[in-house]
Amino acid sequence: MGPHPAVAAIRLAVRRVLHDVLTDLTDLTDRPAGHSPTPSGGTPAAGTPPLVLVACSGGADSMALASALAFEAPKLGIRAGGITVDHGLQAGSDLRAAEVVTRMTALRLDPVESVSVRVGRDGGPEAAARDARYGALDEAADRLGAAAVLLGHTRDDQAETVLLGLARGSGIRSLSGMAEVSGGPGRSHRYRRPFLQIDRQTARKACMVQSLPVWDDPHNIDPAYTRSRLRHEGLPALEKALGKGVVEALARTAQLSRDDADALDSWAAEAEAGVRDEDGKLECAKLYALPPAVRRRVLRRAVVAAGSPAGSLFARHIEEVDRLITGWRGQGAINLPGRVEAQRQGGRLVIRQG
Repeated sequence: MGPHPAVAAIRLAVRRVLHDVLTDLTDLTDRPAGHSPTPSGGTPAAGTPPLVLVACSGGADSMALASALAFEAPKLGIRAGGITVDHGLQAGSDLRAAEVVTRMTALRLDPVESVSVRVGRDGGPEAAARDARYGALDEAADRLGAAAVLLGHTRDDQAETVLLGLARGSGIRSLSGMAEVSGGPGRSHRYRRPFLQIDRQTARKACMVQSLPVWDDPHNIDPAYTRSRLRHEGLPALEKALGKGVVEALARTAQLSRDDADALDSWAAEAEAGVRDEDGKLECAKLYALPPAVRRRVLRRAVVAAGSPAGSLFARHIEEVDRLITGWRGQGAINLPGRVEAQRQGGRLVIRQG
């Protein structure tokens, strides 16, 4: 008799991702010298099996992911480890992190670590916690030479992310939700999300039938947090009004939006060279001739390149810069995050740090 259907589903999702990790490692091995030896940017010792880490909070999603990784990785010659991040935002969080370490060790994950972080205030509590968490995961992955870090985001998390992006009005990229594969410069393949096609209930069921203890974070039901309100009030209201299938439809929207956004980003990257003069300055007339969606992407690329933090740059900022092209009335410089300013001068758009 095979495993429970929920367990089979999560294991299959993880197996597919691990195969992708091995394929990427093989592709990188075939590249010329000078390229990063792993898709994550890590540097495992020669002859050592690749290491894949799971980011585990102790919740149902990440515990289901940890158990599936522990089961599938050895069959593929992959070492499986785990990291839990102690945000220090709740009393006893250090004890909770130690308990998660114990649970991951019981699954025979190795290495297993708890990493403590200090959460700042930039961008609000949820964004600050996320930034601190990813910073800790990046540090651990670099130090341990991990080929990838698995994250337990589910289809339900994806639907919530799409709705949050819609509420911000930040354009099609925000509607793309979370990518199955992501990472920063030099780490473009570090983070993998095997469960984006699996609902939250399947992950919880997998834990239950395997008798895996799980921890329900009280922040997930705290109405002080936007995502919590959306999860417990917003999505249920949408399903009541529109019927079942809203989560699946939003997740499907994310994938379609991501395909469109990726195509437009590629178009903008190619178009950028053609709208600069011999000195590298952006020519307003040539920018005006571009389709709006492409032009705004070119402008955003230029603003980020000038030093504006991508995470602090919103649609309203780019719209203001775009008006220097499409609604020119002699207006002054536009102030942007990161002390960057954009100004129209003699038919050229000058973007620089002030």
